[in-house]
Amino acid sequence: MTTTKGGLADVVAGQTAICTVGHAGDSLHYRGYSVSELSQHASFEEVAYLLIYGELPNLQQLKQYKQSLHSLKGLPQPICHLLKSMPATAHPMDVLRTTCSMLGTLEPVSANHTAQDIANRLLMLFPAALLYWYHFHLEGRSIDVMVEADSIAAYFLKLLLGKFENTIALHELIEKTLDISLILYAEHEFNASTFTARVCVSTLSDIYSGLTAAIGTLRGPLHGGANEAAMSLIQEFETAQAAEKGILQKLQDKKLIMGFGHRVYKTRDPRSDIIKAQSQKLSVALKDKKIFAVSQKIEEVMRAQKGLFPNLDFYSASAYYFCGIPTILFTPLFVISRLCGWTAHCIEQLQNNKLIRPTAEYTGPSPKPFVPLNDR
Repeated sequence: MTTTKGGLADVVAGQTAICTVGHAGDSLHYRGYSVSELSQHASFEEVAYLLIYGELPNLQQLKQYKQSLHSLKGLPQPICHLLKSMPATAHPMDVLRTTCSMLGTLEPVSANHTAQDIANRLLMLFPAALLYWYHFHLEGRSIDVMVEADSIAAYFLKLLLGKFENTIALHELIEKTLDISLILYAEHEFNASTFTARVCVSTLSDIYSGLTAAIGTLRGPLHGGANEAAMSLIQEFETAQAAEKGILQKLQDKKLIMGFGHRVYKTRDPRSDIIKAQSQKLSVALKDKKIFAVSQKIEEVMRAQKGLFPNLDFYSASAYYFCGIPTILFTPLFVISRLCGWTAHCIEQLQNNKLIRPTAEYTGPSPKPFVPLNDR
């Protein structure tokens, strides 16, 4: 009799040369490069290029790549109409999922419009579409998405916040924090959304279908929504002392505390300390006396009581909060970053494709005779 593990834990489902997660200690590498070094020395555009094209760009390649991304700005008119027609009550993840699917009808895959081309287009279109919808329904105005920006992080922040009122130093810190966050979220091996994308394209469906399926998978709170849940938790408490008391009570009540522990990492999430450091820098710069202190106290209690460490999502919550990003946009930012990893995996899957079709361990009744309708 075969044995299975819930959620396919520790089951090897395939091979990849894109990313290694926790296999040499609790570490993370993109195509051989440590995420710690990438976040310290590279930009998100360099990491996007690495994942999509397979190698880090040189100076000239990076310059050309950023120019190419700049040329891909803009929303097709049918997309603008679509975004306006979506209700204000729609979940922002549903907005991105629907936008991705719609774009597949307007700019379909072809020999001259490859998966790499589509990923690059979406890197610029997703921030524009998301924030066009957001401002239209929040303020009743259609924003200009053709603003100048030196990076995808800067482009997102300009579309969201408009003109910065902060000092140049704080502005640069916010932009750097978002850029680092995009690097940290860009890829993570066979996570649920990535595996979904690979299953989809293994049927020889197109890249848009794979990405749309991945967005739908990331929408779930057990995968992509943990940073939003973490922010909601942090904002429940006015002081560190209140947080300690509150978390202890939640643990006693057996409530799930989002943003802690990890399926693969056993002792730490290597991304957590990186984003925590950025959150702390912003806390100091903004003279925050509450959010970061509460976050630290929650971390302290979870370590002491449950032996759990914060994962990337936990301190990403406060980092995004300090950047002025609304909580409902946390997970959509994850999409903008992770589409690079999703695309890389779709391409890799198709290079040596076999239909992904696992078997299941049957737990139903033994065979039994059919009973005619009148005898039931």
